[in-house]
Amino acid sequence: MKVETKFDIGQTVYLITDKEQLERIVTGIYIRHGSHLYDVSNSVNMSAHYDYEMSDEKDIAKTF
Repeated sequence: MKVETKFDIGQTVYLITDKEQLERIVTGIYIRHGSHLYDVSNSVNMSAHYDYEMSDEKDIAKTF
């Protein structure tokens, strides 16, 4: 079975709600019924997010 995801392991992403727009790396992907949950890491911090919470582009307008 082939599963298509919006982001790939190792890809740099940003959380759209993060005011600092810290760079995060996708470190894991969980396949769930109807959606994907991504583990993302920033230094020693890891969190899980859905693809609609992330972007592959930094929103510099939020950093001001």
